[in-house]
Parts: sequence; structure tokens; C-alpha cells
Amino acid sequence: MKKGVTFVELMVVIGVLVILFAISVPGFTFFQKGSNLDNDAEKIVNVLRLAQSKTLASEGSGQYGVYFQASDQYTLFKGADYASRDVSYDRVYNVSSEVEIYNGSAEFVFERITGFVNSPGSVSLRLISEPSKTKTIYIEGSGHSSLSPPSLPSGSKVEDSRHMHFDYTRVIDTATEEIVLNVEATVQNILIADNISSGQFFWEGEVDGQLLKIHTHRLNNPDTQLCIHRDRRFNNKALSVSISGDASGAVADYSADGSVVLIESIYVSSAEKQ
Repeated sequence: MKKGVTFVELMVVIGVLVILFAISVPGFTFFQKGSNLDNDAEKIVNVLRLAQSKTLASEGSGQYGVYFQASDQYTLFKGADYASRDVSYDRVYNVSSEVEIYNGSAEFVFERITGFVNSPGSVSLRLISEPSKTKTIYIEGSGHSSLSPPSLPSGSKVEDSRHMHFDYTRVIDTATEEIVLNVEATVQNILIADNISSGQFFWEGEVDGQLLKIHTHRLNNPDTQLCIHRDRRFNNKALSVSISGDASGAVADYSADGSVVLIESIYVSSAEKQ
């Protein structure tokens, strides 16, 4: 005689299903939020390109731009600027509820005939629940908008604080010490040991909307040459770079516009603009 499923067995199966569901929901939710961040970034790129296209086509015999007026909203408008625009042409867009706009230039207006933008810059998005998850949209002077930072053309390097070399005389304990980045209220610690390749340190990333690259040309051989790349086109906040084992002070302190570099560490023997 066949035996049916008992109540206890049924409850066990239901319990297992409930547990599996509870485990999978957070992962799915995070995936969905990340997808919304990607989609919102792509949408902003498309709206910027639409504004440029309308301008080049002289649609309505005018020029168009995009204005980011809030953390969750932006507007495609017709006019030389947002303040004097023709409001009848406004098209308002919202980002997802899990995403916010931050650290972005307020207004991008495209020029007729050329399609150039009035003020190149960038706009950044991040997840509200996890601010370290970000996306940045770059708007070049040519009017091109994308999610990839523009590269400098060959021979256009500017010798200033965008790229500096620091000769550092103290021996660094690469197994335990960290590069410490302080961008206003945000601090990020980068373990040197996790970012060594072929005997040199290399790290590139974003901290609070700031795009940075730090690497070495020499590492304890016998001293260290630390290289900091901070392009003023994409960085507009004060920055402090230090090494965790150095109690004497920061290797470099940058002002918000990057024009001033202060050195506190007694182990920095020289600093050269590249």
C-alpha cells in the first residue's frame, strides 16, 4: 500500500522553500537596484545625445540642453540656458527611486552648427542604499556623452598638479600598510598588498565621485616614487593622500580645484609636476 506525504514532511518542505526564498530575495533585490543604476546612467547619456541631436537639427530653430535640478530629476529643455528656456518644450525625467544624482554640473547646453557643449563635465549617480556603487556620465567639449572617461590626445599632457611624482624615503611595509584617501567626509583605505603587480603598486578607482589613479615607479628600491593622477576635469573636491604607517602627515593635500598641493610628510624628499 502506498504511503502519502505526512503533515510533518509537508511542513519540512515548505520550511526549506521559505528559507531558500528568504536567501534569494536580498540577492535579487541588489541585482535589481544595480540594474536600475545602469539603466538610469544609459538613459541620461541618451537624453544628452538627444539634446545634442535636436540642436544640430535646429529643431524649433533653437538650441537644447539638459539641466540637473534635483537629486532625482533632470530636464531636457530648449534655450540658451535653463533660466531663459521655452518651458513648453520641457521634457522632465526621473531616476529610479533607489538611485540619486550627485556631484554633477547643473547644466549642459549644446551649440548650434558644431554641437559642442558650453561647459564640459560629468554627472554621477549612486545607489542610495550603497553609495559606493556609482556610475559617471562624461560630457566632453565636443558634445560627446558616454560612460567612458575621455582619453587625452597624444602630446596634450599638461605639466601641473593633474599628475605628480613624489619621492618617498621611508621603507613601506607593503604587507600591512595602506594608502589612505580622504575626500572631504569620505575615507577609503587601500591595502597595498592587494594592489601589487610585478613588484609595483597600482590602483585606479572612484572615491565619492572623484576619479583617481595612484601607482609607483619604484617601491622600496631603495626608496619609493609615488605617482598620483588627479585630473581637474573630473575632480572638484579636496583630497588628502597618506600612507597608514607614516605618522608625520599626508604625502599630498590637494585643494578642491587641484591648484594647491601641500606636503606634510617628512619623508617626501621631492615632488614634481608631470
